Amino acid sequence: MERYRTRLLRWLAFLICSATIGLGGCSKSGQQQAQADQSPTPVDVVTLTLTETKLTSTHPGRVTAFRTAEIRPQVSGIIIKRLFKEGAYVEAGTQLYLIDPASYEAEQATAKVELAVAQANDHSARLKAQRYHTLVSTKAVSQQEADEVEAAWKSAQAEVKAAEARVKSAQINVDYTLISAPISGIISRSAFTEGALVSAQQDTALTTIHQLSPVYVDIQQPVVELLKMKRLPALKVPSVTLQLEDGTSYGEAGKLQFSEVSVNMGTGTVNTRAVFENNGGLLLPGLFVRATIVSESLEQAIFAPQQGIARQPNGATTALVVNDEGIVETRSVEVVRAIKDKWLVKSGLAEGDRLVVSGLQKIKPGVKVNAIERDKTLAATGDRS
Repeated sequence: MERYRTRLLRWLAFLICSATIGLGGCSKSGQQQAQADQSPTPVDVVTLTLTETKLTSTHPGRVTAFRTAEIRPQVSGIIIKRLFKEGAYVEAGTQLYLIDPASYEAEQATAKVELAVAQANDHSARLKAQRYHTLVSTKAVSQQEADEVEAAWKSAQAEVKAAEARVKSAQINVDYTLISAPISGIISRSAFTEGALVSAQQDTALTTIHQLSPVYVDIQQPVVELLKMKRLPALKVPSVTLQLEDGTSYGEAGKLQFSEVSVNMGTGTVNTRAVFENNGGLLLPGLFVRATIVSESLEQAIFAPQQGIARQPNGATTALVVNDEGIVETRSVEVVRAIKDKWLVKSGLAEGDRLVVSGLQKIKPGVKVNAIERDKTLAATGDRS
């Protein structure tokens, strides 16, 4: 009996000890779990930096020839020769057409004969005037007769000048029968062939020459952007880039030349003209392009990754940032425009702010987090187009 009581006491002591150890272990495990639940939540952040940048805008444009010359005859006649190849490059002064010069050469010959007659009459009148000038001093002839002879000589001189003018006019007409290129460029197809009758100053051009190096690109730019662009320092006005109709980028950059002095009241745009060298001849008159130009220069711009900016139901934009104590704060943010995967921030964020860009669904304002810095290059943006 005594032995049984001793065993019972030992068993009870064992149970009590086991229960005590178990309760201590559970308490320790619960504390560890609570500590684990209270550890800061890891989130990715990007430290924002100030960036000097130029904002660009893209607008439609049309290519225009730098110079265009419509070739028209200045004398009437029959075309007897076409002296160029259609679509070829021609230099200024290249002979293009020959109009039958026979009638104009005959007029020139007649004018030369008339000049010779006028010169002979002038010579005779001059000698007679000289003789009368001598005779009037000896009273052999009257002063009136001498004056009449002097007037006849001056009339003969005028006839010489008129005859010289007719010769010059006839020579000009002969020269006009050979039509030459006034500018260098690409010549279009000929609207007339040999044997065609053409007239001076006719409405229809014989052909057209386009100077395509350089060329103009006319861009329709909103007046608001033009005003911003005009505030740029003159030496920092950037070049213009183009995108062709097939979506490819044009290799050469152009330069802004001027803007129109009036605004289109219907569209609120201003025609801005840029110049491109067009060395490869790819830009043709009438070609549609999309031109990208700088509209504004910012010395201290902040670009925030779009995944760090939240749009609220009321349209407002907010962001979560981590302060120096590791506590999450909410900020009301005003953004200007999206550039690729970034927002250009106008207000609400500053240099050095650590913007939360991932793990947003696991945190809320006021909680402590473990901020893990992403590559800082994500805070800046490269190409602004």
